[in-house]
Amino acid sequence: MPHAELKYSGDLPIDPAAILAQIEQVILTHDSAAGACKGRAFPAAVFHHSHLLVSVALLAKPHRDAAFSAALIADLETAVKGLIPVPCAFSLALSYSDAFYVTNAHMGQPAR
Repeated sequence: MPHAELKYSGDLPIDPAAILAQIEQVILTHDSAAGACKGRAFPAAVFHHSHLLVSVALLAKPHRDAAFSAALIADLETAVKGLIPVPCAFSLALSYSDAFYVTNAHMGQPAR
């Protein structure tokens, strides 16, 4: 299950939910088995210069090689920038979790 985080200056007139949904769509276009992309957005009330930092993390898999990564990051950049209506600094990081990363579901605690 991929993860996406947005960290951005609070002055940007963006729709973080739309950006996160678009990130999920782009990932699924490149890898239909990737699953839902968990996303979080963190607007900063205090900042120096308008900016958006996008971080996307996926599990490492054999088919997610250099060519896959280059194509994915290029499409993510285009898609996200298409949803930013004003000039700002932009950063995008694509990373892969290693073998010691756990991802699953927590079903709650049993009643005591």
